[in-house]
Amino acid sequence: MSDSVTERARQRVPTDSQERRTENARDETEDERERPDEETLRCPECGSTDLATDEGRGETVCEDCGLVVDEDAVDRGPEWRAFDSKEKDEKSRVGAPTTNMMHDKGLSTNIGWQDKDAYGNSLSSNQRQKMQRLRTWNERFRTRDSKERNLKQALGEIDRMASALGLPDNVRETSSVIYRRALEDSLLPGRSIEGIATASLHAAARMAQVPRSLDEVARVSRVDEDEFERAYRYIVRELSLEIKPADPTQYLPRFASDVEVPKETERTARELLENAKRENVHSGKSPVGLAAAALYAAAQLTNEDVTQHQVSEVTDISEVTIRNRYQELLEAWDATPFVGGGESGAEA
Repeated sequence: MSDSVTERARQRVPTDSQERRTENARDETEDERERPDEETLRCPECGSTDLATDEGRGETVCEDCGLVVDEDAVDRGPEWRAFDSKEKDEKSRVGAPTTNMMHDKGLSTNIGWQDKDAYGNSLSSNQRQKMQRLRTWNERFRTRDSKERNLKQALGEIDRMASALGLPDNVRETSSVIYRRALEDSLLPGRSIEGIATASLHAAARMAQVPRSLDEVARVSRVDEDEFERAYRYIVRELSLEIKPADPTQYLPRFASDVEVPKETERTARELLENAKRENVHSGKSPVGLAAAALYAAAQLTNEDVTQHQVSEVTDISEVTIRNRYQELLEAWDATPFVGGGESGAEA
């Protein structure tokens, strides 16, 4: 009998302790409800808690006395608007925006080449070896198959040539998209990566109306001009790219800047080209040659000391071509050929 009493006492002890813990938790909850919220924003003038937030002006105003309690609030919401759940999911993003200029669209993590920590201190030899191994494995994981390795090499080549030609980011983005399309449509077998990359960049530059001449592009490319031209015609035909013929006036600002002629000369050259287009003189002619000849003709008309040799060096157009186009432009301008005499008359 004594054993049964002892057993009942043992069972009663944990039950009593659980009841005490429950009562203590209930008391703490009641105390928290009764305790005032210390973080509640109050008006420093009248002590009112009736405050209104104006999202448009970024201000918090007291409804009772009109005092501006807080101003210049930071809008932590997105900069875009969405009118349905689908549009919200499409616009929502985290991290940097994706880009077609990287083979993985910029979604992977890059390990910096500097052997320094976050505070700028140099790493120890063991840490440097560890970081080098991590870089090696990171590069292996970023390019999982031959298609990604192909794309990585081509996009690196496009970025190199675009930097050498001074082309903007929108041209690099467009050329990357063109190369991706060529890769997806299996247009690369039998052709070099560098050739298709060069053709994609040239096509993108013409589509963005910042064209570069064939000689300029071929100079920075790793392939010769003939292979590059064949690849260009091939991707334009197969991808059905809508590329307008190059306008000679698109070359003028760059050529005028390189030759260092005043704005008056550039404006006269533009008028010469516009007149030539009205007279249909530009048909079948190289736009680069017309731009070079117009620049030289405008320099002669505005009495600027510019030689055919200087224009030829800047534009990569022979002096013979400049003289021929120069004469045609002035004939369309209803002027005597080789007006200005001097060097032009002697070279004619």
